[in-house]
Amino acid sequence: MTTPLASIIGSGFLVLGPILTSSYGKYAPLVMAALCLGAYLYGAAIRYNIWATHANGGIRGRVSHTLETVASWFLGFAYIVSVAYYLNLFGAFGVSLTSVNDQTHAKLLTSAIFCIILIVGWRRGFKALEGMEYVTVTLKLAIIMGLIIGLLVYFSNKASNGHLVHNPAELTGWPAVTLAFGLIVTVQGFETSRYLTAEYDSKVRIRSMRWAQFVSSAIYMAYILLLAYVFERNQIKLSETAIIEMMGLVAPILPVLLVAAALAAQFSAAVADTSGSGGLINELTNNRVSPRMAYALLTFTGLVLTWSANIFEIITLASRAFALYYALQAAIAAATAWHQPDQKKRFFLFAGLVLLGIAIVLFGKSVEG
Repeated sequence: MTTPLASIIGSGFLVLGPILTSSYGKYAPLVMAALCLGAYLYGAAIRYNIWATHANGGIRGRVSHTLETVASWFLGFAYIVSVAYYLNLFGAFGVSLTSVNDQTHAKLLTSAIFCIILIVGWRRGFKALEGMEYVTVTLKLAIIMGLIIGLLVYFSNKASNGHLVHNPAELTGWPAVTLAFGLIVTVQGFETSRYLTAEYDSKVRIRSMRWAQFVSSAIYMAYILLLAYVFERNQIKLSETAIIEMMGLVAPILPVLLVAAALAAQFSAAVADTSGSGGLINELTNNRVSPRMAYALLTFTGLVLTWSANIFEIITLASRAFALYYALQAAIAAATAWHQPDQKKRFFLFAGLVLLGIAIVLFGKSVEG
């Protein structure tokens, strides 16, 4: 459970709070609940595919096999974009408490980390960096729980004094929906269980994903419920590192801890997805593209995104990439359910998820920071 949980509660946790509270005001918890529900339903489609593959002894129909291959290609692309997302957050948080806290220096730091990861991956592979992941995941989750406890105390004090705030939503109607579409990547990561075949059987992988989504949803909901009603509108700024300034009002130690958690989360996630994309592209091309060449492609794409787009645009692009992957997984589940006489209700659920994924790809919008 820890593996998918660490992937779900990552970089998105730090930017999601300010985005939701600024854009949706007192309705932020409802939007968070919708994101968690959507993620859980897509997780259900992937869990169904794991079950179906196990039930058929690993044998897939031609349609399902083709869709799985296409989905894997889009997952490889999603990995490439997500690394840019992680490392741009790394750059923003890395300079946030320094005297050079600006976009240019943040992008320079991001570019430097891209180059370091490429050099290490090219020369030595990622074993030299992967050992850090266990420590960083533990650190990240511990700091996030500290943040929630600090928010709980702050919220309780505000509530006891009758000072809770109920900010109106700045976005309503279709613009509010399309922004939510662009945030699906912030609750992404549950699909990690799908690719632990070598280590765990299907039942364990299904349970690990389900429980990781339960726990992450509980953490996300607690976070947003405590955050949405304690800050006045003028205390909420839309930027990559807005959470640092907000948490400075809760407890002086939290900004420093959050920067530590951010750097740990972004670096470990970037290493994991870089390694994953290299292996996936190598497998899909039947070894014609080596992992090292895939790392180089990832770095080049990441640098282009870093210097041509802002973090909110990269978040939306990553959301679209993962939404397309999830739509394809839902299509596989729908194709499988269609041929099962007692699975017609699931077919309609999965078919609806395909349409939702396509809508996210077409209409997802970025935050206007």
